[in-house]
Amino acid sequence: MTQRLKSFYTTEVAPALQKKYSYSNTYQIPKVEKIVINRGVGDAGSNAKLLEACLDELTNLSGQKGVITRAKKSIAAFKLREDVPVGVSVTLRGEKMYAFLDLFIHLALPRIRDFQGIPAKSFDGRGNYTLGFAEQLMFPELSYETVDQVKGMDISICTTASSDAEALSLLQLLGLPFES
Repeated sequence: MTQRLKSFYTTEVAPALQKKYSYSNTYQIPKVEKIVINRGVGDAGSNAKLLEACLDELTNLSGQKGVITRAKKSIAAFKLREDVPVGVSVTLRGEKMYAFLDLFIHLALPRIRDFQGIPAKSFDGRGNYTLGFAEQLMFPELSYETVDQVKGMDISICTTASSDAEALSLLQLLGLPFES
């Protein structure tokens, strides 16, 4: 079954972008390529239960099992050794990506207290957008009773846009509420 946001992209967003930027080829039209949800867990090396709880939360949130990220090198100042777990991550593509983005735009963002919009200056210069949150309780899949520890997460939306202006237009047309 095709996701609602994906069909909205093909019928409304893609023609609007093609008209705005006058693309000659349909493959030039920017689209969302993947969404990466990353969560750093500082105590993961000493507390395996916390790591599993974070992994379960990401699995419930995204509908896809995440992976454990490990330290690439030792850093003595942070008391970190090589190959110690430091976080969890999940990469969403295709239908699951559009389902998560739809949930994020229409259910999670309106649940943030005193929400005025997301900042429009978090682009990386190549058309990708990253934003971070201090707590995970804005998602309706996670209840306060089941959460052991309130932790934040980073969400990166990777697009095929060649510039930040094109990516901003794409995300605005998809419905992301940016600050004005």
